Amino acid sequence: MNKLTKVGCSALCGSLAAISSVNAGELSVTGGADLTWMSHGSETTGNPVGMASAVTFKGSGELDNGWTFNLTIAEGDGSAYSATTIDMTMGGLGTIEFDQGNSANGIAAYDNVMPTAWEEAHGAGLSGGVKTVLGASASNNVQYTTPTLAGTVIALTYAREHGTSDEADKVATAGEDTNASSYDITIKVNPSLGTEIMSGLNFYFGASTIEGYQNGTQEEDQYQGVGAITYALGPIEVGAMWSGLYDGQEDVSAGYHTYKNHAFGVAFNK
Repeated sequence: MNKLTKVGCSALCGSLAAISSVNAGELSVTGGADLTWMSHGSETTGNPVGMASAVTFKGSGELDNGWTFNLTIAEGDGSAYSATTIDMTMGGLGTIEFDQGNSANGIAAYDNVMPTAWEEAHGAGLSGGVKTVLGASASNNVQYTTPTLAGTVIALTYAREHGTSDEADKVATAGEDTNASSYDITIKVNPSLGTEIMSGLNFYFGASTIEGYQNGTQEEDQYQGVGAITYALGPIEVGAMWSGLYDGQEDVSAGYHTYKNHAFGVAFNK
């Protein structure tokens, strides 16, 4: 078990100054063993054997003021960098997450919340033509999540330069000439009212806008939205979802201006 002895936390406010030190925490490594065989009927697919080799590093610690943080660094198959997140839990004030590349913040968190026994149905080698909502998660972003109040959680997500690539610390990316900032809001409601029969009922809502520069084919802002409902009772879970997007482009080389999804799912997980 390696020791994470120091994590710097700084802010630019007139001058660059450290706002808090971080106590030592532990950094652990986890992984798994997944083996797949992919076949598409009579189509030629080459070698059908696939293997996962991803590992995840996790760390945690505490600031001097009592706030806690969690660090996650994920690597994909082939030892390729995947994503990094730092979650800052501010007691009763909620949580701030700094995200780089994991596509799990903002409206992307609800791109497909349908019940499943393993993974999303569109993620099983059949996703070539599917356009799911992504919003601010296409770039480095910051998300604030409220504490749960009356079964409701609200998250606000902001990406300063939508679509730019990930970078290391103390480095800024070059500007992206198609999109400006993006803004997401998501709401999850669990109206259990303290009852067991309603505890498995969840409503999901999300909206995103991506500002577009007036150049090239990006003539207007992009808009994305999603709504879903799921219900679980014992080992059975059912759900339905609707989502859509408008790409803001006059050029139809992408093949669409708007795209809509309608999904449903039923799962039995013993």
